[in-house]
Amino acid sequence: MVTPPPTSNSSETLRPKEIQISAAGLTDVGLQREHNEDTYSCLEGHHLYLVADGMGGHQSGEVASMLAAESMREFFEATEREDATWPFPIDPNLTLAENRLSAAIKMANRRIFERSIADHATHGMGTTVVGLLVSPERQVAYVAHVGDSRAYRLRDGMMQQLTRDHSLINDYLMMMPDMPKEAMDVLPKNVITRALGMQDSVVVDLVTEDIREGDRFVLCSDGLSGQVSDERIAEVVTECNGDLEQAVATLVKESNDAGGDDNVTVVLVAVD
Repeated sequence: MVTPPPTSNSSETLRPKEIQISAAGLTDVGLQREHNEDTYSCLEGHHLYLVADGMGGHQSGEVASMLAAESMREFFEATEREDATWPFPIDPNLTLAENRLSAAIKMANRRIFERSIADHATHGMGTTVVGLLVSPERQVAYVAHVGDSRAYRLRDGMMQQLTRDHSLINDYLMMMPDMPKEAMDVLPKNVITRALGMQDSVVVDLVTEDIREGDRFVLCSDGLSGQVSDERIAEVVTECNGDLEQAVATLVKESNDAGGDDNVTVVLVAVD
């Protein structure tokens, strides 16, 4: 009598791969600025990652970016409960996760605006923000942003920008896509047309992307994207071969080596 070989558990064989999310972030004042007005946050428990680039005199930009990060964290913690009260109506065209990310940014905008009105020292402060919310269960990522801080996805060696800068140049190009280069060259390069804290409400741009094993998401302030090319960012992330800490440190160094004209902040999120 021959004993048959043991059979594998079919439920384990058919079980989809578990998605693992890891991240690293780094911020630096750069070589030309006295204060760092950037803030980043990696909320691993929520799979929420963000970069905020503050603006305003007398360090109030730092206040704005920190308020953005703090407000979004508090909102995600408060809305973990099903009976939580939301400060904004639910958009029926969006999923719960999309609503949550968008509402968190709108809440941050409200807090920054109210603080700016109440405190003369921070009057006129504002901040950009780009946020990435990953759902390993659904295998999707939600990207929301206001301003010119960017999100990229590196997949199979191809770098794709997932956000559109809310800048004067981009707004002109949307209205006049055939604008000659000579006309574009006279437009100021560093004017953004949307930011948190400028008004009591804000429009949040939101996209949903699938995630795959090996994907790398890069969130950054314009201190990186304005100094280092997209191609070079992709090369650095690839060359670091999964060492996220080394990758973000190298990207910050590349920005400073290129002049370090601005604060620079990078968050790298890996899907494995």
